Amino acid sequence: QVQLVESGGGLVQPGGSMRLSCVASGNIIRIYTMGWYRRAPGQQRELVATITEDDTTTYVDSVKGRFTISRDNAKNTVHLQMNNLKPEDTADYYCNADKVEFLPTTIGHITSSFDTWGQGTQVTVSA
Repeated sequence: QVQLVESGGGLVQPGGSMRLSCVASGNIIRIYTMGWYRRAPGQQRELVATITEDDTTTYVDSVKGRFTISRDNAKNTVHLQMNNLKPEDTADYYCNADKVEFLPTTIGHITSSFDTWGQGTQVTVSA
């Protein structure tokens, strides 16, 4: 009942910028830590950045100084601003929420969803 939907991917030239967004839906009460992951072709999934409810952030070393994660709790949204993109940033990017408290329409009390993923959005960095 909780869904994450990413948007904002596409093709960009090296050195360019792109902003990814992820919106959570489903009678949401509270979202704990949110994050962005990516999977490059032939590679394992990699954690890119996370942000807690109080806006504490972490980044993988390869994106520090180039990527910025942010969230809007009122809109249940998380963004990933990507600057100075490099070809090695090419990947499918996925939004994740580690825990979401929501009110299902079929159940009369708040319940939790764990490790919720979006469907992914493709980012290609190429000249």
